[in-house]
Amino acid sequence: MTWFTLLIVAVGLERLAELVVSKRNAAWSFARGGVESGQRHYLVMVVLHTGLLVGALVEVWLRQPPFLPVLGWTMLALVLAAQALRWWCITTLGHQWNTRVIVVPGLRRVTRGPYRFMDHPNYVAVVVEGFALPLVHSAWVTALLFTLCNAVLLAVRIRVENRALTSMSTAAPAGPPSADVTR
Repeated sequence: MTWFTLLIVAVGLERLAELVVSKRNAAWSFARGGVESGQRHYLVMVVLHTGLLVGALVEVWLRQPPFLPVLGWTMLALVLAAQALRWWCITTLGHQWNTRVIVVPGLRRVTRGPYRFMDHPNYVAVVVEGFALPLVHSAWVTALLFTLCNAVLLAVRIRVENRALTSMSTAAPAGPPSADVTR
């Protein structure tokens, strides 16, 4: 259980690094006239993602489920793959990535990197991590609750984001990628 706790702490520290990047990038976007959408669901998203980390720890420490090697190692591989995809998204979007929905007027939508293959690749990472991280140590209650709550949240989030991205000009001059923000 100690190694699982260390894994959750490492993911938590990674989330704090994301928030530092997000805050810097939000300031960059606002300085260029960025417009934010979806502020009402943002706090829910923060609470839900914090709940994933806390819930997984609490469940493992209270229930003390056994580590199942086939499940655990497979889920750890998925967690690592989700992290790689998330950081591919972050580096592809550059200054425009942040945890909020902020669109900078006049910029085109990103269609390179993982965005060549799908509109919201970071949400794939979130979904995979949401069930895989708790299942590394058989915390199936947390995995199930997060997955269900996250499905509801993502339905709202993606609708808000798509509406914001639709407002972007398709005829914008070439330049930095647009704000396809993700969490």
